[in-house]
This record gives sequence, C-alpha cells and structure tokens, in this order.
Amino acid sequence: MGVLTARTPDRGPDPQGTALKVHAEALFASNLQASDRPSAEQIGEAVETTLQRLGTAGCAARLAGEFGDHPELAATRMTWALATVRGNHLTADPTFTPARRRLVLAG
Repeated sequence: MGVLTARTPDRGPDPQGTALKVHAEALFASNLQASDRPSAEQIGEAVETTLQRLGTAGCAARLAGEFGDHPELAATRMTWALATVRGNHLTADPTFTPARRRLVLAG
C-alpha cells in the first residue's frame, strides 16, 4: 500500500499534505497514546522513531490492518493522530534525506 498524495489544482503533489499524512500514519502506528497527553517533542520523537523503525509502507500497513481488525477504534485513533499532527504543525525538514528523517515544528 502506497502513501496517498494530496494534490493541488494543476500544481502536482502537495508536499505539506503528503507530510501530514505520513506523519499521522506514523503517529497512528507508534506506541504513543492520546491519554499520555504527549508534548510536541514527544510527538515528533514518536513519529521520527516509528518512521525509522517501520518506514512509510510499514506505517500504512499497520494503519490498514487496524482498520480491518478494529475499524471503530482505528477511526478514533486516526482522528486523534491527524488532529495532533496538524495541531503541532509537524512538518518535514526541507533537508530531508531517506537515511535520516528529521521532524521540526513549524513556527
């Protein structure tokens, strides 16, 4: 399963939309819980380590598996992950390299 890509009208892929989806999938696949009330730093670390451990395909696969096994719980968790990533303005570092994913908080 590939990563879905948001598109802008006549401009091709939307890097911010893609980063949002990838980061939300990674947060979903992480061990971090909403009940932990994580800080922005904890969220960034969880996303980064989960992407390093599973990769984007692994995060997407875990997401798909949970929606297949527990759709009602997965929907709630994904809603939390998306809101959390958006609320903390998590974005990809412009100096991204596949060997090292570095996440930063947008100002």
